Amino acid sequence: MDDKNVPRGAGRSPAQSGAEGELEMSTQENKALIRRWLEAIDTGEVGVVDDFLGSDYVDHNPPPFPGLSPGIEGARQGFTYALNAFSEFRHEIEDQYADGDRVITRLTGYGKHTGEFLGIPATGKEVKMEGIAVHRIVDGRMVEHWAQVDALGLLQQLGAIPGPGEAP
Repeated sequence: MDDKNVPRGAGRSPAQSGAEGELEMSTQENKALIRRWLEAIDTGEVGVVDDFLGSDYVDHNPPPFPGLSPGIEGARQGFTYALNAFSEFRHEIEDQYADGDRVITRLTGYGKHTGEFLGIPATGKEVKMEGIAVHRIVDGRMVEHWAQVDALGLLQQLGAIPGPGEAP
């Protein structure tokens, strides 16, 4: 491999990037940021959005909630919508990986359906939803987000869609 045309740290271990542990420390800090973010949103305080997201935040897969604005304002709106629909929520990290400025997290969210959600009246049911989130981090702030979640499974738990083997 010709190292002259390869950006520092690209495709190389931390030891090869020029400063022992530099890349690993950066990825560990980024993973810790996402862990703190999940702990913070589990408090139910909408203001944490401003503490963790960059002003130019882009959500490439925003939740399907009605009327969300783009960017950080949409994140605030989506968080508020979810808070009105679910209580007793928490997140558990199942796996977490980082590479450079991106953190990939496989997680499970738990909560109780206590308010209207996408037209579904509160059921009082305990629910869980699994998903995978990718965050890009710049200067200690999340600036991009991609996610895939088991929305079908959530809707089945809420009784909006029949589960496997159930009559429609």
